[in-house]
Amino acid sequence: MTAFEEFGVLPEIAKAIEELDWTLPTDIQAEGIPLVLGGGDVLMAAETGSGKTAAFCLPIIQIVWETLKDIESGKSVKASHTSPPWTMSMVDRGSAIAVTPCGLRVQSREQREWHGTRCTRGVLSGKWGFEALVTDEGLCRVGWSTLAANLDLGTDRFGYGFGGTGKKSNNRQFDDYGEAFGKSDVISCLIDLDNGYIKFLKNGVDLGNAFQIPKNNNSPFFPAVVLKNAEMQFNFGEKPFKYTLPAPYKPINSCPVDVLVSNTNGSVNTETLKTINNAPQAIIIEPSRELAEQTCEQIKKFKKYLEAPKIRELLVIGGVNVKDQISALQSGVDIIVATPGRLEDLIQGGYVMLTHCRFFVLDEADGLLKQGYTELIERLHRQMPKITADARRLQMIVCSATLHAFEVKKMADKLMHFPTWVDLKGEDAVPETVHHVVVMVDPQKDKSWTNLKRHLITDGVHAEDNVRPGNNTAETLSEAVKMLKGEYCIKAINEHKMDKAIIFCRTKLDCDNLEKYMKQIDRNFYTCVCLHGDRKPHERKSNLEAFKQGKVKFLICTDVAARGLDISGLPFMINVTLPDEKSNYVHRIGRVGRAERMGLAISLVSSIPEKVWYHGEWCKSRGRNCWNTNLTDVKGCCIWYNEPQYLADIEDHLNITIQQVEPDFKIPCDEFDGKVVYGQKRQQQGTGYVTHTAQMVPIVQELSKLESQAQILYLERHLSAGRK
Repeated sequence: MTAFEEFGVLPEIAKAIEELDWTLPTDIQAEGIPLVLGGGDVLMAAETGSGKTAAFCLPIIQIVWETLKDIESGKSVKASHTSPPWTMSMVDRGSAIAVTPCGLRVQSREQREWHGTRCTRGVLSGKWGFEALVTDEGLCRVGWSTLAANLDLGTDRFGYGFGGTGKKSNNRQFDDYGEAFGKSDVISCLIDLDNGYIKFLKNGVDLGNAFQIPKNNNSPFFPAVVLKNAEMQFNFGEKPFKYTLPAPYKPINSCPVDVLVSNTNGSVNTETLKTINNAPQAIIIEPSRELAEQTCEQIKKFKKYLEAPKIRELLVIGGVNVKDQISALQSGVDIIVATPGRLEDLIQGGYVMLTHCRFFVLDEADGLLKQGYTELIERLHRQMPKITADARRLQMIVCSATLHAFEVKKMADKLMHFPTWVDLKGEDAVPETVHHVVVMVDPQKDKSWTNLKRHLITDGVHAEDNVRPGNNTAETLSEAVKMLKGEYCIKAINEHKMDKAIIFCRTKLDCDNLEKYMKQIDRNFYTCVCLHGDRKPHERKSNLEAFKQGKVKFLICTDVAARGLDISGLPFMINVTLPDEKSNYVHRIGRVGRAERMGLAISLVSSIPEKVWYHGEWCKSRGRNCWNTNLTDVKGCCIWYNEPQYLADIEDHLNITIQQVEPDFKIPCDEFDGKVVYGQKRQQQGTGYVTHTAQMVPIVQELSKLESQAQILYLERHLSAGRK
C-alpha cells in the first residue's frame, strides 16, 4: 500500500501518482485529501508550489469515478430529502410577488413594475402541460423558463411567455399570438421538449405553436409567471384540469423522476442518480488560461489508470474554437476546468448545465475576486443544486496561496457550508528556500544613464516632458530609472550566470520593450519570450512551453504568470518593478524555491518616484493605443509610482526587512548559511539520512538487546509456571 492509499486514495490513482515520482503526500495533500473525500467544504491555504492542485484534484477524480461506476452498474439512488411539491416558489421570486401557503396562487399589487416567480420543479424531456387561471384583473404573462432566465418572463432568450395583451414574448421580441385574455380565462401552457416546441391554449382552444426551442438547449424548463397588479392560480395536475390537454401532452405533475428536477433557492437538483452529457459533476475555475491548462493536464495524468468508466475532462478557455468545446460537451463531460469568461458564455448559451454539479472549485480564489468575478461566482453557486441526487451536499473547495484577504473570507461566509480551514501558511510568508534581496536604482548616484550608447526603449510616459541629461527634473530622473532598470536586469543575469529566470514587469508594454532590448543586445545569448494578456492564446501557450522545455532562458511576464504556474527547478526571478498589490510579491517570488529547491529573487526598486501608466475605468480603450500622459487627477492615464513606499508596505505585510545589496549584485554567501546552488535541492547540514542512520545505530542495538532479554525472561517464567 502506498502512502497515498493510506489517505483513502484508490490504488489506480496511487499508481499514476507513483509514476510521477511522488513518494509521499505534501502537508496540504495529507490534510486536504481526507477532508474532500469526507464530503465537506474546504478552504486550503499553503505555500506556492505545495501541491494544492493535487490536494483537490485527486479526491474529486475519485468521487466522480465512483459516482459514474454506480450509474454504470444501474444504481439509482433517490434523494433522501423530501422533494418539494409542484408549487410556485417562495424563494425564487420577485420582491413584490406574494405566494399563498399552498403555493398555487400568486399575486402582485405593484402597479408600476413587473414581478415574477418560477415553479419549484421543472422537466428535462417529454411533453407536459399545466393550467393558469386569471383570478383578478391586471397584466400577466405566463409560460416557461430555464433558471438562466430573468424573472421578468420573456425579456431574455431563456424565457418564453404569453401575455394578456395577446402577445407572445421571448428575448424582448413581442409578437401577436392568439388573442388577449383576462379575468376568469384559463391558459394551458404546453411544452414539447422532445421536438422543441412551446404553445398555449386559451379556454381549451389551441392557439398553435408559439415558440421553437433552440436545438442546442439542454437546460430544464420550469413553469413561470410575471405579474403587474394581477393575480393567477395554478393547477399542475393535482386536481382535474378544467380543459383536457390535447394528446400526447400530460399533466406536468405526472412526469417520472428520471426527467424531473427541483428548483430550490434558485438552483436545480436532479431527483435520480444519472448522467446528462453536458452536465458535469465538477467545475474548477482558474483565473488564467495557463493555470487552467496546467490543472487539466494534471487531471489527465491522475486518471490514467481509471477504466470502466473513463472520466471525461474538458478544458474550457478562450482562444479555442468554441464549436469544438460545444461538440465535446454534447459527447459527454464529467469535469470542466475553465476560465470564467468562456464558461459563462457556454452556460448562458445553454451548452453547460449545472444540474449535476457536485464540486465547485475556485483555484487562486483571491485572484478571481480581484479580477471582478464575485458576481459570476455567486450566480453560478445559486444555480447549482445544494443537495445532490445521491443525497450529498454540494462541495465547495477554495484554494489559494493567499486566503486571508477580506474578500475571500466574506465569500466563504456567504457561500460555503461550515468550511474546514487547512491553513498551513498563515498570513503571507516567504519560504526558507527563497532568498530575496532588493537593489536600489538611484539615478542621482548612478550617472551611467547619461552616456548609454544603447538603452531600453521606455514606455513613453515622458514623450512630451523634454527629458535630457543634466536636467534633474522629476520627469528626467523617472526616465533615467526606466533606462537603468534595463541595464540592471542584464547585470543581474550576467553576475549570477542565469540560464533560466522569470522576469516580472508591471505592464504589457514594459514586457514588450524589455524583450526587444534583450534581443537587441544579444539575440542568441539572451533568448527570451513574453507572456501577457495581449499575446494571442496560441503564442502564450507556445512561449510558456518553450520556457519550460529550456528552449529559451527568460520568460518576461506580467502578474498573469505570478499565480500557480508550475515550473520546476526555477532558480532565479527578477522584479523589474514591484507589484501594485503587496500580496502579489509573495506570488511572484514564489515561482522560485519550489519543491525544496533553492531560489534567488531580486527586486529592482527605484529610490525616487517613477511615472507609470495607470489606465482606469475612465480610459475607453483600457490602455490599448492610449497615450494620454496626463495624471489621473486631470483625467489622464498616468500616476507617480512610489516604490520605496511599496517596499515598506511589503516589508510591513511580511513583518521582515528585506536585505538590500549593491548594484553589483554580489550576494554574500554567509548571509544564507553557506554557499548555495540556486535551482538545486536545499542541503540539510548535519541531518542527512546517512548521518541520521549512523546516529541511531547504537540506540537501535540497545533496544534490540532489551527486547531479547524481555523475551527470554517471559519464556523462563512461562516454563516455570508450567512445571508447577
